[in-house]
Amino acid sequence: MDTEHLQLLVSRAMPYGKYKGRLLADLPGDYLNWFAREGFPKGELGRLIALMHEIDHNGLSALLDPLRKR
Repeated sequence: MDTEHLQLLVSRAMPYGKYKGRLLADLPGDYLNWFAREGFPKGELGRLIALMHEIDHNGLSALLDPLRKR
């Protein structure tokens, strides 16, 4: 994980589905858990959602707060 990936979480929106348009960092834990069970999308989007799942699952979402203020 590097700062570029963390910055993408607070700047990139979900491109499809129920939460289309919502920042990846703001996706609900239940939705992230669903991806973890069913499989993450391929490519960069899947890697970012998997990263957000790990952050959320471990209660580390506050780490993204300083990046949101930029």
